[in-house]
Amino acid sequence: MLSRAFTVKKMEAWRPRVQEMADELVDAMVAKGAPADLRAELALPLPVRVICALLGAPSEDQDKFARWSETLLTLTRYTQAEVDDAQAEFRAYASDLVERKRARPGDDLLSELTQITDSQDGRLSHDELIATVVGLLLAGHETTSNMILKMTAMLLSERERYETLLADPGLVPGVVEEALRLDPLGGVGIPRFITEDTEVGGVPVGAGSTLFVNLHAANRDERKFPDPDRFDPRRENSAQHVAFGAGPHFCVGQTLARVELQVCLATLVRHLPELRLRDAPEDLRMREGISAGGFEDLWVTW
Repeated sequence: MLSRAFTVKKMEAWRPRVQEMADELVDAMVAKGAPADLRAELALPLPVRVICALLGAPSEDQDKFARWSETLLTLTRYTQAEVDDAQAEFRAYASDLVERKRARPGDDLLSELTQITDSQDGRLSHDELIATVVGLLLAGHETTSNMILKMTAMLLSERERYETLLADPGLVPGVVEEALRLDPLGGVGIPRFITEDTEVGGVPVGAGSTLFVNLHAANRDERKFPDPDRFDPRRENSAQHVAFGAGPHFCVGQTLARVELQVCLATLVRHLPELRLRDAPEDLRMREGISAGGFEDLWVTW
């Protein structure tokens, strides 16, 4: 049911609305003047507004979503007590939102999910509904927000990449796919628990060990992507990367993410041809202790 909600056709229908939001945010950022923190001005508010509009949640709660999401994605930054509190607050918020949709349904995904739950056809329990709302609000903005910053930094740190796009805006989809494929900050990987002594890549691994499989390493496989470390927005098979997973673990929101990334990049190119990093690439601050990784902020000028 969720996969049908995020079909290519439905998400493409949202493109004009996403474009309107992006234009508003970039116009406001330009009006404030340079330099600007792209995370605060565009990369965070755009995905939050989009997922809130899609679900029917109030976008003015974006600071709450950001705080809860960061806490729930902690590795070392927050204590277990803080994680438990954030989870309880997030679930309480989602439960209240569901009750409001139940009382006054609208033309949004959350109202549809609530009606499915209330029909008692066994497809979605109340607890599953709350978990789904939390998951959509969290994953619906956190990962895309991070990718907007990583993609922009990737282009501006070697500015000839951005200039190539300025010369040919039609390359936007290809640039997005290459940014996703080359993303070096794709998270901590998939845990695999070793039950017997073995060897991986010539290195002994003992039973009881935990390995994190770097899924994104597959995107640098030279058998699939010749000269894999080269940024090539014209690469024919860029979109065959596994940044969104694969098979039963394929991200249901990947079409929405692609729309947001393409719109965001095209808007920056159109509004800010002189866009540059304020700081040297080596001085960009990484988010630490958070599984989502990415940058703390991204200051740009023009």
